[in-house]
Amino acid sequence: MFPQLFGRIILGIARPAISMCGSLALELPKFIAHRGASHDAPENTMSAFRLAWQQGADGIEGDFFLSKDGQIVCIHDKDTKRTGSENLPVGKSTLAELRKLEYGSWKDPKFKGEPLPLLGDVLDELPKEKWFLLEIKDTDKIVQPIAEILRLKKADSTRVVLISFDANVIKKCREIMPEYRACLLHALSDFNKTGQADKYLEIIKSSGSQGLAYKEQESIPAKWLSKIAGENQILASWTINTPESAARAVTRGVNFLITDRPGGLRGELEKRAEQ
Repeated sequence: MFPQLFGRIILGIARPAISMCGSLALELPKFIAHRGASHDAPENTMSAFRLAWQQGADGIEGDFFLSKDGQIVCIHDKDTKRTGSENLPVGKSTLAELRKLEYGSWKDPKFKGEPLPLLGDVLDELPKEKWFLLEIKDTDKIVQPIAEILRLKKADSTRVVLISFDANVIKKCREIMPEYRACLLHALSDFNKTGQADKYLEIIKSSGSQGLAYKEQESIPAKWLSKIAGENQILASWTINTPESAARAVTRGVNFLITDRPGGLRGELEKRAEQ
């Protein structure tokens, strides 16, 4: 019943945008937990990913770097200063060194002792039919190791999507892992400046990107975004944490809502629909 409820919300919150867009399919988009259920649990940890499944997320998004000894670790930053118990540079530290730290108490004392996950750990617990937006934070040197892990784990190529802000990384993914879709991340800042839309389009096309993830706060025309989504229909937006933000994204054709709070956002949307 929730897709119909979501449609009522969109019609109520964003009717002006809908009238401008013409016909709009009110199909329920996918709720993707940003770094896991990161509003309630420490980001990029197994606790955050497990909580995302408990909250009913359709998928997760996680960030990955390569350690000094070639291990693919799940962390957003180049160092552990923000989320680790000590500060280590990820790329210059071994997995053993990185795993001497804990990654949970910065969020809440109840998460003290949270370990740093590997890509393989995340894939091992990825439920069947759930989505995984695998964000590559490192350079293209990480692409081959990622390909090896995905193939070793027999990760579902219809549900795992590779994403990166680096156009060279997207190119490399397309070369090495053609069976997996790869999409560029881009904030699309200054979109409305003269010639900027064409520049963004060229970056997207030249990278071979098979979709796009963009920053929801930027005002991007739905018609332009629909061209970018293309036949793969991968159009994601971050970070969607309010019903109003979700409405704006959906009226632009977004089908993957990247949110810190999949459970809370879904609940608020349902409540609004009931009212």
